[in-house]
Amino acid sequence: MEPVDLSRRIEPGMPVYPGDPGVSAEASATMASDGYRVTHLSFTTHVGTHIDAPAHMEPEGATLDEYEIAAFRFDARLVDFTDGTTDRDRDQGRGLDTREAIEPRMLPDDAPDADMLVFRTGWGDHWGDERYFDHPYLTPEAARHVADLDCAVGLDTINPDPTPTERAEDDEPEGTPAHHELLGAGAFIVENLDLSGDLPERFTLRAYPLRVDGDGAPVRAVAE
Repeated sequence: MEPVDLSRRIEPGMPVYPGDPGVSAEASATMASDGYRVTHLSFTTHVGTHIDAPAHMEPEGATLDEYEIAAFRFDARLVDFTDGTTDRDRDQGRGLDTREAIEPRMLPDDAPDADMLVFRTGWGDHWGDERYFDHPYLTPEAARHVADLDCAVGLDTINPDPTPTERAEDDEPEGTPAHHELLGAGAFIVENLDLSGDLPERFTLRAYPLRVDGDGAPVRAVAE
């Protein structure tokens, strides 16, 4: 297959986690005044398509700089909730609803030769509007199941946990238990993937972060 870019463009006005500062891009030098262009970019380590390192949530968790570059190449398996191809107890092709919980019974029982499960919920279609924050999420048990498979997670949502909004439901988990189950097991999380294109069930995902010793960083996520 030809490489497929799964990354969101980093630009002012893009969706960011509620409460996080937005993206700014200001000219530090211009062609008119300086004869060249330089842009001052400002954003957090968890903007756009990005990877969470264990240090994001775990007090003793590893930062990105503690990993070799090969750690950011994943043998990925697509778990597609939009086309009815997964083995789940639901109507064929129904897809997921607003703020719906993804439970262990909806996930593969094993992941041979895979070290990442990529969840296509269809919520990437809402990128850029308020509904994007009312996405499906992993229950703590589902996240533990993925961690037990020794897999990382990729998602087309902003969060594997419920994102707080005024539309949150009373039975949703509080805090960030899915993050803790995954990051506590040393499993990376790649969020805000653009999964709108055609992807096979199995592919290689390259998600190389900026070289910073941080709790996370934007990535250029490419499927091959």
